Amino acid sequence: MNILLVLIPVTSLIVGVGIWLFFWAVNHQQFDDLDSPATLPLLDEPATDPAAASAEAPTAAPAPSGAAPPAADDAAGDRPG
Repeated sequence: MNILLVLIPVTSLIVGVGIWLFFWAVNHQQFDDLDSPATLPLLDEPATDPAAASAEAPTAAPAPSGAAPPAADDAAGDRPG
């Protein structure tokens, strides 16, 4: 029964913090628009110009001019002989 001497004040503190957080949220307009955030994931992406999209796309770096492609038998050099 002595645990009630701890549980009642702790529970009262948690309830008090919850009530304070609720009123803080109301005063900071957190509950003003409840419908728009729910529909945002359903909206389509804005249309983009294909030419602008390809200009923004990253391209692979060109190969150095003096580099030759690796030979097919390079992997054989890795094996112990």
